Amino acid sequence: MIEAGRVSVNGKKLSSPALNVTPKDRITVDGKPIAEAEPERMWLYHKPAGLVTTNSDEKGRATIFDQLPDNLPRVMTVGRLDLNSEGLLLLTNDGGLKRKLELPSTGWLRKYRVRINGRPTDDTFAPLRKGIVVEGERFQPMEITIDRQQGANAWATIGLREGKNREIRRAVEAVGLTVNRLIRVSYGPFQLGDLKVGQVEEIRRRVVRDQLGLEGAVPPQTRPKPNRRRR
Repeated sequence: MIEAGRVSVNGKKLSSPALNVTPKDRITVDGKPIAEAEPERMWLYHKPAGLVTTNSDEKGRATIFDQLPDNLPRVMTVGRLDLNSEGLLLLTNDGGLKRKLELPSTGWLRKYRVRINGRPTDDTFAPLRKGIVVEGERFQPMEITIDRQQGANAWATIGLREGKNREIRRAVEAVGLTVNRLIRVSYGPFQLGDLKVGQVEEIRRRVVRDQLGLEGAVPPQTRPKPNRRRR
């Protein structure tokens, strides 16, 4: 659009996108002012297994964007869940908010319910609690609790503060076991709760601002109660 001469800032037509602007600058496209940025919004989404989290897939696989309700605005995912993982995925309409929440410095704990084939003991996961290097990549220490043994599988709760590609699956494989189900149950203060598979709920704007410290808000200690939106 800039190359086509359609964009102007403060009445001057742009020839290059290499220009910093502030909220005080007047930006027009085809002579019409662009709309004000929409307020930041967030949604909880219970991702089913079998969907990818990209906008499009080179292999033609179904994406979450094929399944989201039609009444949602354009949204982006905060981080990802791989094809076979399920559970809580945060959605937002704000790119700056997305980047902030994905930064390791945000330090939010992400918790997963993980079904593992085998009979692990606490000692099995000692390397993961200390931090482990897998294929030259360093994984930070994980919080791991074995919940119960169910036949040939064990259920565990695993918490981590970063989201590297297939991190939990790869870490568990490094200690000789296999993950056969992975469900994210929380992302920082936001909980999956009783959200049904495929369902979307908008988080109340006040809760978003409080939890993220926007405009000087103080994070509350209570669990957010999002407004319900059904397909």
